[in-house]
Amino acid sequence: MSTPLNSDQIKVALTSLKRWSYIDDKLLMDINLRDFSEALSFLVKVGIEAEKLNHHPEIHNIYNKVTLKLCTHDAGNRVTEKDIVLARAIEKLIF
Repeated sequence: MSTPLNSDQIKVALTSLKRWSYIDDKLLMDINLRDFSEALSFLVKVGIEAEKLNHHPEIHNIYNKVTLKLCTHDAGNRVTEKDIVLARAIEKLIF
């Protein structure tokens, strides 16, 4: 079972995660891309990173808008270090 981070740990992590916010016990990122093709390409890259880490985000996509939410299910749907690692990997994908 994963250990949830406390609010201070999450605040510190967010200082280096420029596109993420912390809402309702989840890390949240909204991004608008050029069009649907770019959004889909981005999501494929996110999926590859998530699979490498065996940690998968909640994904919403409408045309060019992508919303990602991260939390860890075996930590009571709260944020853990796994979510921070995946959020950092995802930020590196943004073009």
